[in-house]
Amino acid sequence: MVSTSLEAIRKAQRADGPATILAIGTAVPPNAVDQSTYPDYYFRITNSEHQVELKEKFRRMCEKSMIKKRHMYLTEEILKENPSMCAYMAPSLDARQDMVVVEVPRLGKEAATRAIKEWGQPKSKITHLVFCTTSGVDMPGADYQLAKLLGLRPSVKRLMMYQQGCFAGGTVLRLAKDLAENNRGARVLVICSEVTAVTFRGPSESHLDSLVGQALFGDGASALVVGADPVEGVERPIFQVVSAAQTILPDSHGAIDGHLREVGLTFHLLKDVPGLISKNIDKSLVEAFEPLGISDWNSLFWIAHPGGPAILDQVEDKLRLQSEKLGATRRVLSEYGNMSSACVHFILDEMRKRSAEEGRGTTGEGLEWGVLFGFGPGLTVETLVLHSVAI
Repeated sequence: MVSTSLEAIRKAQRADGPATILAIGTAVPPNAVDQSTYPDYYFRITNSEHQVELKEKFRRMCEKSMIKKRHMYLTEEILKENPSMCAYMAPSLDARQDMVVVEVPRLGKEAATRAIKEWGQPKSKITHLVFCTTSGVDMPGADYQLAKLLGLRPSVKRLMMYQQGCFAGGTVLRLAKDLAENNRGARVLVICSEVTAVTFRGPSESHLDSLVGQALFGDGASALVVGADPVEGVERPIFQVVSAAQTILPDSHGAIDGHLREVGLTFHLLKDVPGLISKNIDKSLVEAFEPLGISDWNSLFWIAHPGGPAILDQVEDKLRLQSEKLGATRRVLSEYGNMSSACVHFILDEMRKRSAEEGRGTTGEGLEWGVLFGFGPGLTVETLVLHSVAI
């Protein structure tokens, strides 16, 4: 009898169907920077114009980035008030922290408000909150601050993820899948909010990989509502999250590092990241899609983290992808830069919005199955299989 009742309780606790993305919202700071003029601005604001050769290197980085513009919380006025942030290695963590502990949840709230509006349900129905950021740490965390800003129920179950990096847009969806499928009726609010105030610094000839980050990173926040068993006629499902996997690539230790110091969060590239990813990506695809009998990677819609144009080019070449496969990824990179964990959600949003405008379902190609890839420190890869609900 006890065994039977326990099994009944366990069954009652779990959802019947798979986790589904029910809404997506995004937000960026109002301050936009033009990539074509950014080298002049960056070397001027950091008092580094005397480093003429280094400035030319940076200009080439910006030109090759395939980025047109980025959004940044840091304005010229803010940087003039905080000159220590403009140096390459000056103690400045306190000033950075003061900014991000306020701005990260605020930007997250803006994205969440848009997602909840699209979802169309009362925010009191949010049961779980997953908040992810690489920008600063605090207690209570950004999850707590966001719950207060949004007015979520005090009983909302929170999970705060700090210092994950670019792969975490996949990680939060993997966690949301587990929460939604193992808690009947759960509605999970997922937020990624990234602000580069913690990584901005002046140039140094001895640390060129830091300059790569200065040329690529932008600010942005994304929010998704995830739940299983959508209420028919009330909720409008977009994508089902079919499976999720995480792996550390072989021979990749130290490929991407970040270290939180008195000078802020420092960024280091120590190995051939595009080469490592392209060399191993086929294995991740096979493991994810073999159970579905799918082996044609051009039959999928693609959501790949835009770590930079070299990664996208090598993945495209390695898998012989048609040029349009990474179209949504390249458009987001062009308009926003690399927003770390939030990027893949911006790409999901870009894909379904443009497709809806063209009357072609959620994926633009009328495709049923897709893959979401997150790449980041570790070198860690998140691989998610998505199923388009309204193709």
